[in-house]
Amino acid sequence: MDETPFKPEVFEREDETPDGLFYVQPRLLVHIDDFAIEAAGRIYGELLPTGGALLDLMSSYKSHLPAELNWTRLIGLGMNETELRENDQLTDYVVHDLNADPRMPFDDASFDGAAVTVSVQYMTRPVEIFRDVARVLKPRAPFVITYSNRMFPTKAVRIWRSLDDRERATLISTYFKYAGGFGDVQARDCSIPATGGGYNDPLFAVWAHTDS
Repeated sequence: MDETPFKPEVFEREDETPDGLFYVQPRLLVHIDDFAIEAAGRIYGELLPTGGALLDLMSSYKSHLPAELNWTRLIGLGMNETELRENDQLTDYVVHDLNADPRMPFDDASFDGAAVTVSVQYMTRPVEIFRDVARVLKPRAPFVITYSNRMFPTKAVRIWRSLDDRERATLISTYFKYAGGFGDVQARDCSIPATGGGYNDPLFAVWAHTDS
C-alpha cells in the first residue's frame, strides 16, 4: 500500500478529548434540513443495491436510506447506543469508535453496500477506515459518502475545516485512493436548489465500488 500524503497534524481537532465523552449524550435529531435529507435518499436509492445487506457507518438516530431499497439487513455502527436503538430503520446495531479502532467487528465480504452520512469530517484515521470498509464489502459493492456544510466544528478534523465543499470531494477521493480496494471514484453535487430566495442545506456525494 502506498504511503499516504497526509501528515498526522491534518487530522487534529480543536477538541481532542475522547470521542466517547462527546457522544455520550444522545442527540435525537437530524443534522441536515429536509432538502438535504431528500437529496441523500435519492443518491442512496440510485447507488445502493436493492434487497441487500447494508452498512450504515457512523450511524445515529436516522439513516436517511429510502425504504424502497428493501434491505434484508441494515446494520448501524455508531457511537451512541440510545441513538442507534431509536433508529427505526436499523435491523441491528453495533456501538464502536472507529477513530479508536478502525477495524470493524464484521467478517470479510459481509455487506452489499455501505454509506456514511454527513460524518466523514470526524474521521481521524480515514484511510484505515476506508480500507476496512473495503474488507467488509463484497466485490463490486458501493461505498457512498454524503456530506454537507454542517458539522460539530470542534470535532471536525483540521484539513476538512480548511477546504471548501468541492475541495472536500477531492479529499474523500484521496481517502479512497490510498485505502486501496476500490475502483474509480465519482462525485456529484446532489443539492436541491432553493427557490424564492430561500436557503437549502447543500448535499454532496462521493462514491466508489470495491474491486471485483
